[in-house]
Amino acid sequence: MDLKEKLVSSFLAFENHADLDGPIHDIRTEAIKTFETEGFPSKKEEAWKYTSLNSILKHDYSVFPKQENAIEYSDVKKYFINDIDTYNIVFIDGKFASHLSQTTHDGLDVCLMSAALTKPKYRLIIENYFNKVATKDSITSLNTAFTQEGAYIHIPKNTLVNKPIQIIHFSTGSEVALMQQPRNLIVVDENSHVQIIERHQSLTDNPVLTNSVTEIFGNKRAIVDYYKIQNDNVNASLIDSTFVNQKRESHISVHTFSFGGKLTRNNLNFYQNGEHMDSTLNGITIIGDKQHVDHNTLVHHIEPNCESHQDYKGIFNDSATGVFNGKVVVNKEAQKTNAFQSNNNILLSDKATINSKPQLEIFADDVKCSHGCTIGQLDDSAMFYLRSRGIPEKEAKALLMYAFANNVLESVKIPELKKRINKLIATKLGVNIGFDL
Repeated sequence: MDLKEKLVSSFLAFENHADLDGPIHDIRTEAIKTFETEGFPSKKEEAWKYTSLNSILKHDYSVFPKQENAIEYSDVKKYFINDIDTYNIVFIDGKFASHLSQTTHDGLDVCLMSAALTKPKYRLIIENYFNKVATKDSITSLNTAFTQEGAYIHIPKNTLVNKPIQIIHFSTGSEVALMQQPRNLIVVDENSHVQIIERHQSLTDNPVLTNSVTEIFGNKRAIVDYYKIQNDNVNASLIDSTFVNQKRESHISVHTFSFGGKLTRNNLNFYQNGEHMDSTLNGITIIGDKQHVDHNTLVHHIEPNCESHQDYKGIFNDSATGVFNGKVVVNKEAQKTNAFQSNNNILLSDKATINSKPQLEIFADDVKCSHGCTIGQLDDSAMFYLRSRGIPEKEAKALLMYAFANNVLESVKIPELKKRINKLIATKLGVNIGFDL
């Protein structure tokens, strides 16, 4: 039995265990039919042309963990942004870890998807927002069919959340191979502001496949800063699909830092439903060995007087492979749109590969849109300049690569997180820079 067949058959058991009278029962049923019909995406599909899932689908994944492993905070403290006070929503092998978490219902809801799906007081939000912006492609439908646990965040109107929220998923290796499907729903109401940090971290060398889906709704004048830290073990793979629905005058940014994992696929989709909005999509990728990172982005400008900014930087060593497939769509009605898209890459090895495809589809005639892509190596003249001033070659290369990524880091609004990212970059480059950018 291959993985697709196993998942389809497992859904019957899952459905019997889930709440048959729940608000998303019919949605789940339709979703598994979509996955059963379409299966896992292949390279025959244009959007997956440069990314094959074959190497990660061959394992016999456990869909439902048979046992729970307890871990202590001291064992995983380094994976938290622990220099600041935060709300924490932590999962271990897909199960909520209350002893590592700090949730709240005091003026806002920072809690669990499982609670939101079963308690009547959340039903209106679930009915109005769940699965309303996520696409119905096969991989997202698979997650929808098995939706059970994840983060549920609702920020009421006129609320400034006083500290960031961390969503962390740990895998302990309790199974020979494990597949997880977390689902996050984030609703930020009018005039509210929240900062969120998300991380998936394997604590084992056993294969782990995470198929994660996040829906973000930013209502009128909402501000959302979302940060994804992807620095997992070499046997962990992640398919991360994030869908953002913006309303008038909202500002939403998503930063993606991809440093680890065997295969990482980021699907990031923004839909602008209103005027005077700003969307920011930034990313830094630094990988080596045979790692594979694929960024697939979409910004859909539906109404006029809006902006979007995409800036993705990649540094690839050894036999690593990078993919950037970015699309900006501007509707005929979306006049006065200002859309910027840039993908710049450095190859440190003759065996490293980057496939870049920035795209613009513009149906309006009064817009300012640009896109670009660069692929190259470190500047020889800049290297000579640094070496001539006594800087060793390794540190000179690191300085140039720091400078290359710096403008993405400048837009990180949590100082402690920026320091953590700087340290991760230094570790990936194998140097100690000695200062923060």
